[in-house]
Amino acid sequence: MKPVIALVGRPNVGKSTLFNRLTKSRDAIVADFAGLTRDRHYGDGHLGKYDFIVIDTGGFEPDAESGIYKEMAKQTRQAVAEADVVIFVLDARQGLSAQDHDIGNYLRRLGKPCLLVANKAEGMQEGHQLVEFFELGLGAVHAVSAAHGQGIRSMVELALDPLLAANEAFAADEDELQEDGVIRLAVAGRPNVGKSTLINTWLGEERLVAFDLPGTTRDAIHVPLEFKGQRYDLIDTAGLRRKGKVFEAIEKFSVVKTLQAIASANVVLLLLDATQGVTDQDAHIAGYILESGRAVVLAINKWDAIDAYQRELVQRSIESRLSFLKFAKLHLISAKKRTGLSPVWDSIGKAYKSAFCKMSTPVLTRLLLEAVQFQSPKRAGMFRPKLRYAHQGGMNPPIIVVHGNSLDHVTEAYKRFLEGRFRKEFGLEGTPLRIELKTSHNPYKDD
Repeated sequence: MKPVIALVGRPNVGKSTLFNRLTKSRDAIVADFAGLTRDRHYGDGHLGKYDFIVIDTGGFEPDAESGIYKEMAKQTRQAVAEADVVIFVLDARQGLSAQDHDIGNYLRRLGKPCLLVANKAEGMQEGHQLVEFFELGLGAVHAVSAAHGQGIRSMVELALDPLLAANEAFAADEDELQEDGVIRLAVAGRPNVGKSTLINTWLGEERLVAFDLPGTTRDAIHVPLEFKGQRYDLIDTAGLRRKGKVFEAIEKFSVVKTLQAIASANVVLLLLDATQGVTDQDAHIAGYILESGRAVVLAINKWDAIDAYQRELVQRSIESRLSFLKFAKLHLISAKKRTGLSPVWDSIGKAYKSAFCKMSTPVLTRLLLEAVQFQSPKRAGMFRPKLRYAHQGGMNPPIIVVHGNSLDHVTEAYKRFLEGRFRKEFGLEGTPLRIELKTSHNPYKDD
């Protein structure tokens, strides 16, 4: 599973700027005054050989007793608890403060792996200016500039290199779990949407065999299931535990746990609550599933608990807020009353099959040329993009690579048109489909 980095520090030291640098995004709002970030903010980081999850936090005051600062401190403590390593961000220009000492004392007592980072160090030498940070008793300090990108790569290496051996061992354990024909299934959703009820219903089904495996140090629970002859590896995000012979489901929401489960899965069952409609949190989880390229099945739980008017509102909210998941099959279920559950398994199987669909180059090229003959891409200036041939570039999600000339000018609308043709031909359901365009190089261009 992806390691987790938490960015911690007092206000206005550049945590959000560092977050944006690590995630290559502008998701965290940045301004030159303190206290802008208040909630935890999660993002995907990628740097060189490292893939990781980053948590941005608000200004940390460990001893805050009331008001917004107490709530911000609570959010930061949760982020630290979820993290594998903490990056303690300091201000190289303002130097050490009393609040830095308080944060340092908290982290030192906690005993979690911690890396000291002095931000805003552009133009500064790692010398006497940074000596005072050794007072914190948390080891050496690493100088960076989040705004200019200086020292970021070495910082990530220092933070994550000690975890690589553990990650490789964990990946080996996961590979042992992943046998041929076994579908990795993650059940994701907000708290109290019925994930635990659904899982317990599955485990209590007479035709379904289940047993548990010990949890890893990352608190990932794998539950092998068998349903109608198909084996599944259920990656639990609902806090499933075994107590004696009874499975006890604890509805405990952890964003990191959900993101890691999605990244490890072949198929994600996204569970929504019919009584609350589609919330921002639902949309964020759905967006992460799409970004991860995972096959997905949608299920609206508690469908029996709402009337006809509310049902219409829920369906409209799905059409508007989750329009980017139109390829996913939608099911109306009641986990408590065990209604509508059987078709969900069929959709999970189809989504998995689609995610690992093999598409031959001759068929893809024929479909591409037929699509161009039916509707050519728009002309861009003097040139019209020429699409010549296509081949498969990967699975889970399926990737189709299209080669030709002047493909930089192919519009998103035309890519969606091609996607529709490919989906129809191969019967792809429940999986994202990515189309990559590669323009051929002209060997005579520089002559």
